[in-house]
Amino acid sequence: MFEVAELGNKLSKEEYAEQVPVLRTELLRAQEALKSASFPVIVLISGMDGAGKGVTVNLLNEWLDPRYLRTHAFGQPSDEERERPAYWRFWRALPPKGLIGLYIGSWYSEPIAQRMRGKFNDAELDSHLLRIKSFEKALVDDGALIIKLWLHLSREAQKKRFKTLESDADTAWRVTAQDKNHLKRYDEFRHIAERTLRQTSTGEVPWIIVEGSDPRYRSVTVGQHILDRIRARLENGQPPALCVPSNNQLLPILTRPQTLLGHLDLNCSLDSKRYKHELERTHSRLNALSREALKQKVSSIIVLEGWDAAGKGGVIRRIVPALDARHYQIIPTGAPTDEESAHHYLWRFWRHIPRAGKLTVYDRSWYGRVLVERVEGIASPAEWMRAYAEINDFEEQLTDHGTVLLKFWLHIDKDEQLRRFKAREKTSYKQYKITEEDYRNREKWCDYEHAVNDMVERTSTEYAPWSLIEGNDKRYARIKALTIFCDTLEAAIDKAK
Repeated sequence: MFEVAELGNKLSKEEYAEQVPVLRTELLRAQEALKSASFPVIVLISGMDGAGKGVTVNLLNEWLDPRYLRTHAFGQPSDEERERPAYWRFWRALPPKGLIGLYIGSWYSEPIAQRMRGKFNDAELDSHLLRIKSFEKALVDDGALIIKLWLHLSREAQKKRFKTLESDADTAWRVTAQDKNHLKRYDEFRHIAERTLRQTSTGEVPWIIVEGSDPRYRSVTVGQHILDRIRARLENGQPPALCVPSNNQLLPILTRPQTLLGHLDLNCSLDSKRYKHELERTHSRLNALSREALKQKVSSIIVLEGWDAAGKGGVIRRIVPALDARHYQIIPTGAPTDEESAHHYLWRFWRHIPRAGKLTVYDRSWYGRVLVERVEGIASPAEWMRAYAEINDFEEQLTDHGTVLLKFWLHIDKDEQLRRFKAREKTSYKQYKITEEDYRNREKWCDYEHAVNDMVERTSTEYAPWSLIEGNDKRYARIKALTIFCDTLEAAIDKAK
């Protein structure tokens, strides 16, 4: 794989001086055009030790307009980052549409390092590479342009580079003990790098290997490739991943006479006396469990979805009295802001992942992509169809990290919804909850019901199952949700001990 990057390519001082002014000008023009584009650019600079990754990143910061460039260098995770899923810090660092994100060190760094340390075997490395491919596919499917550059050095070129750096007191610090160790294990590192690049170089997100022995050749080659990729994307518009058949559907949307929701018994109920007793009992239990979860560093996420007026707010108000306000957050999800719209739709949810031992409750969630955005035509069939896999991958990352993830769908029938709408209109402090859109959505009840059916069918997994809550009786729904939360949290705490 790396033979083509060991040919000794060079660029003379004269050639470099002639090409760089033109290249810099064109890069700035492309960056200006990118500002109004509907996609971000993500540039990964990876490669062999001593191949010039840091120098290249510094040079790109000099050549490009830094106001529209975000540079990130990922080292060892901080304490805050360790308390969250591994990809949390990468999601937070993604550039918005119209900007360039430049990364030295990335989601590839840790899997390669762990394989070098012997913490992973090849099969375990492959598992992490599959996660990377899924992550990159989610970004590309959402429109991002990802440019992956691997700066390569032969063994002799690397040895020569280290010797040159060590001979100068001003640069000797750049050669670390780890660099020297990697030089001794050059063949092993090369094997791991080849395996990594081979498995993650796809038609949509290919790796480009750049010979790094000559700084001038490396710099111009990297700059020109970035320019060519941005230009091509600006000219061609949609990335290949977003091409769909002429009917704009990946799969036919079938109308089913039966749905999962149609089989729920909405006659389930609790009388007032039993409800009061159960509420006190579950509050006491949840309070004790929440304190133990904090001690054991078991985080929790609750996702609340359901029909308008199904009682999501009521469930939230029955959860929080049992908790310490310092250790939970409620995230109401509405239409995305301009900042959120400039990112992948999952970005805004990654931002609120709880720290160890704490709780985040999402009042509506990432499932808007396969519900309201699907039914209202905000998301294309290609977008909401691929969202099932993206959501499953996202949730698997949460649960793999040890996070308790609970997903509740609160179900009521159409008559009960109308009754609650009318009751809200008569109550002054609830009138704000009713809008014309709520009534309009009732006209698409069947469409939403089929969307919910598909959602549960495709995203109720063994690690993040859906709990369907019969909600015509509010008291019954609240106790059922609280009980499921307590049972699941207790099991997770017992496992963590």
